[in-house]
Amino acid sequence: MTGGVLILGILVLFVIIFAMKGLVIVQQAETLVIERLGKFDRMLTSGINIIWPIVDRPRQIEWRYTREDHRGAKIVLRRLVKRIDLRESVYDFPRQNVITKDNVVTEINAMLYFQVTDPIKAVYEIANLPEAIEKLTQTTLRNVIGELDLDQTLTSRDTINTKLREILDQATDKWGVKVNRVELQDINPPKDIRDAMEKQMRAERDRRAVILTAEGEKRSRILEAEGIREAKISKAEGEKRSNILRAEGEAESRIKVATAEADAIRMITEAIAVSKGDPTNYLIAVRYIETLKEMVSGKDNKVVYLPFEATGILSSIGGIKEMLDGGGKRKES
Repeated sequence: MTGGVLILGILVLFVIIFAMKGLVIVQQAETLVIERLGKFDRMLTSGINIIWPIVDRPRQIEWRYTREDHRGAKIVLRRLVKRIDLRESVYDFPRQNVITKDNVVTEINAMLYFQVTDPIKAVYEIANLPEAIEKLTQTTLRNVIGELDLDQTLTSRDTINTKLREILDQATDKWGVKVNRVELQDINPPKDIRDAMEKQMRAERDRRAVILTAEGEKRSRILEAEGIREAKISKAEGEKRSNILRAEGEAESRIKVATAEADAIRMITEAIAVSKGDPTNYLIAVRYIETLKEMVSGKDNKVVYLPFEATGILSSIGGIKEMLDGGGKRKES
């Protein structure tokens, strides 16, 4: 009876140990590399998995964590873990000094985003995965920055990030790691270089301001000159149009006056022709009389002599009188 109880107790203990050590629950996006008697056996998937507690053991891998203390300083922690995280991880590397192509020592802070794609390679192909990724990133960053000048380094972050990602992704492929992104957080040149760059930037801004001011004044003067020119052209066009209209009006007036005079002369000629007189003497006499009237029409005008042709005027007036008398006699007859 005592032996049976002992055997039963051993079985119960074995079941409890097997339940505690043999049943392994793996969360989503995690995996475990299982070794049986020191040799790779299989990888556990998400969910409930069964292993032999003594024979099967998960292989540990070193992992890197970053934390902040109460003062906000970053603390790097390294631990041996059994569960391999398959999610994308970020490594915030400490600041390091690199030398540019023009021999300027620059402090750079880089950040790396990577993901474990093959846990077997991550465990068996590299002894210390976080340390290997960190050192590889630092040396690659030195090589890339060493090929660029300081100005190119400050203005070509996207180019540097892309080049670093391609090199690191190719190098870490044999470790079962996929490098997704590389970001340069800070690029800090020495203080004297920063002061010189600030002075250069201020001088460049002043130069641009002077150029923009000069271009604005130039444009203003051009617009003002164009406005004056357009005003003169419009004024000239208006004067031209006004002169044309005035000339047309004067021409039309003269035509009408000439037409009226022609009609008057024609009527006078027809009237004188009836009396068989000479209309020329009549017209000359009328013109002389109008001219004499204008000469003596002023307030202070005084006639001190008569023109030499005054006798001709008198003879023309006499001819007009005879013409009119002859016309009256013909009417009476």
